[in-house]
Amino acid sequence: MSKETARLYHVYDPMCAWCWGYKPTWLKLESALKDKLEIVYLVGGLAPDSDIPMPLEMRKQIASYWNKIESLLGTQFNHDFWTSNTPRRSTYPACRAMLCARSQGAEKEMLTAVQQAYYLQARNPSDVSTLIELAREIGLDVEQFEKELGSPEIEQALMQELSFARSIGGNSFPSLFVVKGESIVELPINYQDGDVTLNQIDQVLAKI
Repeated sequence: MSKETARLYHVYDPMCAWCWGYKPTWLKLESALKDKLEIVYLVGGLAPDSDIPMPLEMRKQIASYWNKIESLLGTQFNHDFWTSNTPRRSTYPACRAMLCARSQGAEKEMLTAVQQAYYLQARNPSDVSTLIELAREIGLDVEQFEKELGSPEIEQALMQELSFARSIGGNSFPSLFVVKGESIVELPINYQDGDVTLNQIDQVLAKI
């Protein structure tokens, strides 16, 4: 058995509704695992930058996902988002915000802020102005955050992270992978029972 540290990669997108639905289960799982292995967050990059308003059919489709997640998991959504904003299929800005917050040690706080803004407060995290407001609200150094958000360094870091996420199989969100040495094991997402995933991780760790 390798002495190399095992890592659990959590591939997510801050504007992925299924990630929002999974959040309560994930937080319990993360708490149970924090002493067992290293947990690494990776942004997934669901949708590239776009200034084009989302077509009506796409709006209806994504709104239907919200309804489905609501009925399956009891997740709360504020459906006013669709009438109080001009939605765009653009999650890269929010992904960059995660990297900027990470550099200040606050990725998880920023993720929660973006998710709550989007799904509960009907604010649009595709807008840079919203992301800057959220950085201020959670107490980040806003000047540093704003400077990094549009920087070539963060853009490069984003492209590298997306590339790495894809290289281990992170093509849908949320995704979980246990990685140790050359071994990469994808775990099925159980949205309602973190104990199932916990048992699967124990089994994987015993084998690699």
